[in-house]
Amino acid sequence: MSIAPSSDPALGYAALTAAGRVRTHNEDAVLCCPQLRLWAVADGMGGHRCGEVASALALETLRRQIARGEDLRSAVLTANAAVLAAAEAEEGRRGMGTTLVAARFSGADFQLAWAGDSRAYRIGTGSIEQLTRDHSWVQAMIDAGRLSAGEASRHPLRNVVTRCLGQSGEALEVDLLQGRLGHGELLLLCSDGLTRELGDAQIQRLCARAATLDALVGNLVAAANRMGGSDNISCIALGLASPPPVQAAAQKPRSFLGKLLKSAKN
Repeated sequence: MSIAPSSDPALGYAALTAAGRVRTHNEDAVLCCPQLRLWAVADGMGGHRCGEVASALALETLRRQIARGEDLRSAVLTANAAVLAAAEAEEGRRGMGTTLVAARFSGADFQLAWAGDSRAYRIGTGSIEQLTRDHSWVQAMIDAGRLSAGEASRHPLRNVVTRCLGQSGEALEVDLLQGRLGHGELLLLCSDGLTRELGDAQIQRLCARAATLDALVGNLVAAANRMGGSDNISCIALGLASPPPVQAAAQKPRSFLGKLLKSAKN
């Protein structure tokens, strides 16, 4: 499913979600709501189609609560309560849950909220920065000095998350981060189906080479599938569509993101 660039001239976006080459159905979900300046990726879990119920319910609740005026953290907590209630109401849905990474923009400023191992990156012409920190078993082992990043990427428990929506028995801690997106940069939200197959350097190169935002997300998903496509793959790419000031434009070459967002202006 591809979603066209935003009609808002200040911010362009494109999104894509795919089942991958191994899974029989897609438990990921994406939310693109430019009216609320809200974008999110959720990666459901629980088996027997419960994961797709959890991810869809979490994103719909998030959208509804933001529309009602809740702040991002509170809306994520409400989404967590909705997933827990749905799991409790039906025996077959016990244990379902979902990761979540969400971004809310105000102009160039954004707030991130996340739980689990779905990620947000800030990407420039020659740089990539992971803004979120995974809530996962392998990340805990890396932090403890018991695994290297390379070992973690191959570990059989690399898909075990330590925090998610729908986790019963303890209150959900939602991590928050404030940021600002510059011209020539984009914000990438993605599920671990992308980062399991592609390293940060590969992601950055694919983003920098893409001709449009739609091509960018398509290239990322295609590359992850070529590398194995062992999980569902979802990504949303966002960037400022308005050009930099005339003075700065005269001094600098056109940014790669300006090229990416040309379709949003036509």
